[in-house]
Amino acid sequence: MPLLVIGINHRTAPVEIREKVVFAGDELPAALQELSGVVGVREALIVSTCNRTELYCLSDGEEHPLVAWLSGWHDLTAHNLDISGSLYRLHGTPAIQHVFSVACGLDSLVLGEPQILGQLKTAYRAAHDQRVTGPYLNRLMQTAFSVAKRVRTQTRIGANAVSVASAAVSLARKIFEDLGAHTALLVGAGETIALAARHLHAHGLRRMIVANRSLDRAQELAQEFNGFAIGMDALATHLPEADIVISSTASPSPVITYDAVRAALRARRRKPIFMVDIAVPRDIEPEVAKLEDIYLFTIDDLHSVVNENLASRREAAHDANDMLSLEIAQFEQQLKTLDAVPTIRQLRDDAEIVRAHTVEQARRMLAAGRDPQEVIDFLAATLTNRLLHGPSQRLREAAERGESEVLEAARALLVPDKAE
Repeated sequence: MPLLVIGINHRTAPVEIREKVVFAGDELPAALQELSGVVGVREALIVSTCNRTELYCLSDGEEHPLVAWLSGWHDLTAHNLDISGSLYRLHGTPAIQHVFSVACGLDSLVLGEPQILGQLKTAYRAAHDQRVTGPYLNRLMQTAFSVAKRVRTQTRIGANAVSVASAAVSLARKIFEDLGAHTALLVGAGETIALAARHLHAHGLRRMIVANRSLDRAQELAQEFNGFAIGMDALATHLPEADIVISSTASPSPVITYDAVRAALRARRRKPIFMVDIAVPRDIEPEVAKLEDIYLFTIDDLHSVVNENLASRREAAHDANDMLSLEIAQFEQQLKTLDAVPTIRQLRDDAEIVRAHTVEQARRMLAAGRDPQEVIDFLAATLTNRLLHGPSQRLREAAERGESEVLEAARALLVPDKAE
């Protein structure tokens, strides 16, 4: 009964298609229950993020019912949308490898990003709460989490910034050891600035100013991080407050001038300013770099940092993949023990019934005044005979039918090797 993964991600489909198969948080419980009822599905889990939607199922059936269920749940036929060409279908070992790779960030849009591990844990918790996981998926996910932790601590897969925004913040942290004691001025309110704001906030920055032509958008972003918003006309006024300036607008001409920065330095009494210009065309006049106490980086500087860091992560990914190969082999070896669990449990339950019945007989004999030695002999002989009766009878039947493989298996299990 192999693991089956049905999925769609940033590599196989554009966002216009991916967004059609996202599972909202409030619909996930019902979706998990319905998925677990698909013919052949024994255990189920749904992973749904902005970059991927995946079904992890322990199934003894075909993949087609799962594809049909995914399409039906999202009513894709009503949108004349066929996603079958965008889906990947993985079985057995490749499916296990995929789950481990996802957990480690090796399959992410940004190589090595850590967010997916938290998203996987949330997805597993939701499936576990709905009681649609079982021994297989429970062990798979716990192992994946453990492997991801080891990969992250034993390799440098997540050590370096690989986005322009994160690289900017990484440089800022090299200049200012404690971001919590400084003020950042973010110019613009687009995706890159929003990402920079998140990184700054995550690293302890407490005071943030957002400047934008649309004051409403600036206020929306600033409110998310307990900052405050200003219009572009107030930029020069607030520039002296900023220890860190990150700018990314669509302005055709610079929004931060040489004269404004020089005036800000005078007001700050030459206290340094770290500035990052992510815009193309540039937001900060190039002459600003000539001022003392200014650390100005451009988009080209950041791309150089990002490319170096990506190369470092790719090298770390090779080490991570080597680790995964060993972990997958070990995991599959452990899984083989799951096949024996029901048989072992049944064997022990049956033996316990025999033991309890025989002990009760022995107690009644003692209560009736029978000799204790006689009772001990009865207990030992009867328990032995009853425990061996079923297997002995099955072996005789196997011999009569010529089932040599049963006899060989019994011999391997029950007859100890004798020293030569």
